[in-house]
Amino acid sequence: MTTVDITYCVPCGHLDRAQDLQHQILSTYGQELDAVSLVTGDSGVFTVHADGDLLFDTAEDEYDPDAIVAQVRDRL
Repeated sequence: MTTVDITYCVPCGHLDRAQDLQHQILSTYGQELDAVSLVTGDSGVFTVHADGDLLFDTAEDEYDPDAIVAQVRDRL
């Protein structure tokens, strides 16, 4: 099974975005996943990893939650 980690910048206020994405992933694939974890960070970070592999980095990609959820599906 797959573990997803969402790392978000606390000082930047990305908690709501991280929680919304976590909810969307769990609502879509809940029982197919081991965990969807929120990991605190700083320096503007907002990344999504599945089993350690980078799926999304806000520094490189435009934030699109549907595209991120689709990438998680590809990992299942």
